[in-house]
This record gives sequence, C-alpha cells and structure tokens, in this order.
Amino acid sequence: MLFTSYSFFLFLAVLAILYYLIPAKFRWMLLLIASLSFYAFSGPGYLLFILATALTTFYTGLKLDALQRTSSEYIKQKKEELSIEERKAYKERMKKRQRLWLVLCMVINFGILAVLKYSDFTIININTLLDVFKVDGKLPLLGFVLPLGISFYTFQTMGYIIDVYRGKYPCERNFPRLLLFISFFPQLVQGPISRYDDLKETLYSGSGFVTRNISYGLQRMLWGYFKKLVIADRLFVAVSTIIRNPGEYQGVFVLCGMFLYAIELYADFTGGIDIALGVAQIFGIKLKENFQRPYFSKSITEYWRRWHITLGTWFRDYMFYPISVSKPMQNLSRKGRKTLGDTMGKRLPVYIATLVVWFTTGIWHGAAWNFIVWGLLNAVVILISQECIPLYNKFHSRFKVRDAFWYRLFQVVRTFWLMSFLRTFDCYMNVGLTFRMYGTILTKWNLPELFQGGKALFGLSPADYIVFAAGAALMLFVSLRSRAESFRDILARRPLIVRYAVYFALIIAILLFGAYGPGYDSSQFIYSRF
Repeated sequence: MLFTSYSFFLFLAVLAILYYLIPAKFRWMLLLIASLSFYAFSGPGYLLFILATALTTFYTGLKLDALQRTSSEYIKQKKEELSIEERKAYKERMKKRQRLWLVLCMVINFGILAVLKYSDFTIININTLLDVFKVDGKLPLLGFVLPLGISFYTFQTMGYIIDVYRGKYPCERNFPRLLLFISFFPQLVQGPISRYDDLKETLYSGSGFVTRNISYGLQRMLWGYFKKLVIADRLFVAVSTIIRNPGEYQGVFVLCGMFLYAIELYADFTGGIDIALGVAQIFGIKLKENFQRPYFSKSITEYWRRWHITLGTWFRDYMFYPISVSKPMQNLSRKGRKTLGDTMGKRLPVYIATLVVWFTTGIWHGAAWNFIVWGLLNAVVILISQECIPLYNKFHSRFKVRDAFWYRLFQVVRTFWLMSFLRTFDCYMNVGLTFRMYGTILTKWNLPELFQGGKALFGLSPADYIVFAAGAALMLFVSLRSRAESFRDILARRPLIVRYAVYFALIIAILLFGAYGPGYDSSQFIYSRF
C-alpha cells in the first residue's frame, strides 16, 4: 500500500476516525491492528518474518531482564558473604550469559535479513569465482523477495534489544506493545529508525483529539506529497533517461544527471519522511526528525550528521563506538603505537571502525558492489578530511576567511558536488560503468550539446522544467525560512485567509503538476527498495 495510493488515503481516514472515537486505553491496540493490516497488504506471508523478529526479541528481552534481576537479588542477599572479587566474578558470569542471549537474538534476526537480502549477491560472486577458475557448474539463484521495511525494522528492533542489554531501560513485558513498536506503519516504508525510549512516550498514550496535531500533521503530509509528486517523480523521468543511456549521455550530461538525481533523491526521501511524520502526528505520536537541511552542510562529516539522521546515529551508537573502544581495538592500538608511532597507533581503532561502519552502511543500502564501493569511498573521504584538520587550521589561522559568506558558500557547493559524485554509484548500479562515466567528464567535454535540440531535455518538456524550477525554489525558500523555527509555526501566525490560500495552492499544484505514472498512480519511494 503506497503512501501515494488512494487505498492509503482511505485507510488513513478510516483509522483516524476510529482512533478518536474509541476510548484512549484501546487506541494503541487499534494502531497495532492497523499496522499489521498495512503490512499484510505487501503480502500476508511476510507477516511471519516481522512476527519472528518480534517474538525472538521479546523473549530475549525477558531473559535479559530475568538474568539482571537474578544477579541483583543474589548480590544483595550475599553481600556480606561475598568478597569484592567474588561479586565481580559472579556479575561477569551473569553478564556473559546475557551476552550469549543477545548474540543469539542478533544472529537470528540479522541472519534472516542476510539470507533474504544477500543470498543471491553471494551466489553471484561465488559463480563469478567459479568462472574465473573454470569450474563447471553454477549455483542457482534463490530469488527471495524482501519483505516490506525489513532493513528498517530489523535495525530498530536490534537497537532496542541492545539498549535492554546495556540496562538503558527495562524490557517491554507486553508482547503486543512491543509488536506495535516494531510494526508501527508510518515508519515501515523508509524510516525513521526509532528508539524505544523515545517512541514509547507517545506511542501508547492514546493521545486525545488535539486540533494542532491534526492540522500540523496534514500540513506536513501535504508538503511531503508536493516534494514527492511535483518534484521527485518529475525528475525521475530525466534521471532515468540519462542513466539508461550511458552511451548517449556522457560528459557534461553526467554532471546534469548528478545534479538532478541529488534533487530527486532529496525530494523523494524527505517527502516520504514528511508524510510518515505527518501521519504519526495526526495520532499525537512523535517520530524523530531524519533530516536537517543536509545540502547546506560545509563538510561530508556534517552532511552525514544531517542526512538520514536516525540511521547514522544507529551506526554510531551500536557499531562505531563499541568497535572503536573494544578490547581487541585497544590492544591493536597499543601495538600500533609501538610500531607506527603514537599518533597513528591511537587512531587505528577509529580507522577500522569507520571502514567497518561504512562498509556495513553500503551493504545495508543494497546487495551490490556499487553500494559497497560507495560506502567505502565515503569512509575514505571522511578519514582524509579528519587527517587534514591540522592543515585546515593552519590555513584558517593565516587566512581569515572562515566566516566569510563566499567561503561558506564554497564549502556548501563543494560538499554538495562531492556527495553527488559519490552518489553516482547509486545511479548506474555498476562500479566499472560509474568510473567510465567519471572519465567522460574529463575526456568528453560536450557543453555545446546542452543547447542543441531536445536531447538536453532528457525526456521532459520546457514546461516540466519550469514546474521543477518553481518547486525547487519553493523547497529552498521553506528550508531557509525553517532554520530557526518550523515553517508551520511561521505559517500559523499568518491570517486565516493566507494559511488556507497556501494549503489550496499546494493541493492544486499537486493535482495539476504532480507527475503520475500509469493508472494515475505515483512511483514507489526510492528508499523503500533499501
């Protein structure tokens, strides 16, 4: 059930009416039924996978909690009899048992994700090696279809169980409540990846009817539909034309594709997140923001703090920090200081953790080498940038340009194009082809072709570009005006006639200028395939 389908509008309208008609204590149960029904639309059989994740996580949470309570009670009872060393040894044994349960739960759930998402990728690479060594016979592909949102709900659920293991909060002892946290339908398609302690504050509260929540939620959804249908789906035609014809569109056209895809992806992804957050707000539920104007970033590190924030913080909290401070990394650091010098030795854990995190980030986005190369190139650029910080500081101590507008604009433009170059791996979906397209930028500078005939329109009409330019300008304006305060708050202070004129204009723009596919239906969201 697409967010942009008529069936979703009907589903949401009926659900919202029922939600506010029934008593508050039953509202979270209605959301659970709705979420499972929403998920069943993608294929009833896929419910087995999300239920398996929920059940294994729920049981593991109970075991972790029981072991923790047993340990605390035993230490309390035997406090006078046990020495400090004996208490430490007992706690370590119990922690080890908890760790075994945690690992088992993670192996099961990441294993499900790995088998469904990476089996064919692994088989393809094995078959390639067999060809290289001229071994007869090939392994057949399994052809698994990914359940809706499995990458998102698996990461969200494993974040929850890791937090329980760390003692951040007690486990959820009510299985249906935990199942709702895992399956809450607005975040299934493309996130955000929620944390349990954040989401539980509003997910189960059965919020009363608040006009502001309804109004703001609908506004957020409307803005998301505008970005998705008017901008992203329109640019989809142009980007597809460039990507699918690499022999025809080279040189300067590759740069055009990079630019257009950057805008398309931003409008598509943030539009989907706007819809998800707006839907949740209609029910008085607060989801985490996932973007903070990433295209205004002045460095790649800052960019990744602003783009897909919940995924970035997940990798930071559950992978980067645990890896970089682990005992093996500390031992490696000590050895490194002896052989490579103090500075390099200290940074070895950071290098390795960064490479592991970005390799995983790449493979999370898709089972293909282009995503792996994309992830590792991000890691390399980030590490080089960090190593160049002393040089940057020397430059800025000599040339006082750090706060100059032109220099900050240069940094923003530089970061935008750097990310656009890296993101090209997502477009061509082939590592070799992507590098060849990079090469044509230098070897085939065909700028005059941009102004000859209809080739440079990339399948769109001049009117399409006028709509795109107007929509992008509006998106930029709203982004700039929202730096210090939500644009919805700004709009709320305007006269009623102004507010409704804005809403009416957006609705008309979506209806008249929305780029719809066959059957008057929109295309799927880009990030839903991840």
